[in-house]
Amino acid sequence: MAEQPQEQASPPIQKRVQDSFDRQGLMTHLGARLTHIGPGRVHIVLPARAEVTQQHGYVHAGATSAIADSAGGYAALTLFDEDSEVLTVEYKINLLAPAAGEHLEAIGTVLKPGRTLTVCQLEVYGVQGDGARMLVANGQQTLIRVARPAQ
Repeated sequence: MAEQPQEQASPPIQKRVQDSFDRQGLMTHLGARLTHIGPGRVHIVLPARAEVTQQHGYVHAGATSAIADSAGGYAALTLFDEDSEVLTVEYKINLLAPAAGEHLEAIGTVLKPGRTLTVCQLEVYGVQGDGARMLVANGQQTLIRVARPAQ
């Protein structure tokens, strides 16, 4: 079954999210990239490479968690004005299966936006070369909306 096309965020929101993502040293270091920016929903892909694995060859839980956290944060950011930023207050992640595949795809989805706190669902899939997907982690995140710092 083919996935339905996802709604895209407006070009200014896409640019703001992409620019912010590009400033994240950890995402750059891991080799992660944004693949979808929609209203309240962001996808991040992390190629499986030796540099992000643990001793058994699976993608490390730290890398898995990091892309999940960023996907949720950027999903929330898509719903706020340009004077706002978000910071993670807390997140809980369950590692459901070894993170294996050609790449991981983290999907952050806003469950409930708020003026101050926003709650997101986090999902991470291991994706094989043939497109087969397996849910390897899921979780929930709370973010706080803050004023954008002066630059």
